[in-house]
Amino acid sequence: MKITAITIQTRNQNRVNISVDGKYRFSLDAYQLIDLGIRVGRDYDESGLVYLEQESQFGKVYARALEYCLMRPHSASEVKSYLYRKTRPIRDKNGELRPGVTTEITTRVFDRLIDKGYIDDTKFAHYWVENRSLKKGVSQRKLIAELRVKGVSVAIIDQELSQTDRNDTEELQKIMAKKRSRYPDDNKLIMYLVRLGFSYDDVKQALSELN
Repeated sequence: MKITAITIQTRNQNRVNISVDGKYRFSLDAYQLIDLGIRVGRDYDESGLVYLEQESQFGKVYARALEYCLMRPHSASEVKSYLYRKTRPIRDKNGELRPGVTTEITTRVFDRLIDKGYIDDTKFAHYWVENRSLKKGVSQRKLIAELRVKGVSVAIIDQELSQTDRNDTEELQKIMAKKRSRYPDDNKLIMYLVRLGFSYDDVKQALSELN
């Protein structure tokens, strides 16, 4: 079987369509095309074409996973969950059930993202702590709970919190400045802040200073 055409895709000019014996067979990104040495006129047996189809799937999943990682930092656990969903069967636009990709492909994608530095729980924890503190006040207790849900280890969480300048006293002041008008009653404000993970004693102290 022979590669008879290599054409750039209309919608994604970073990918090319590969035709075998005059019929479309699979697509690859431009880097894969070079790395795999594919060219018009080259012959492959069926096993060779199946291998290239697997590389095609790898390229597609990696590109989508990379976009996911670039939207904002994600923890390793979040990326694993994202890739797991890629292994599940999905229905196409015709309602037919199509199989997901193999776990071998998602494992390769995950390992590549780690090698390239797109998955790093230490960087993710730093981003999460700084981002949550900048957007709105948040207690250390809640930060720890959120990061644990994201699958970040206790050791990394402790390390990040030990290096950050944030503290619950300043976070309380930040929230009180925003929420005081909404909660004019002290007891309701206290209950609200305790629900956010702040200790009762810290809330009382901050409230006394505010009043």
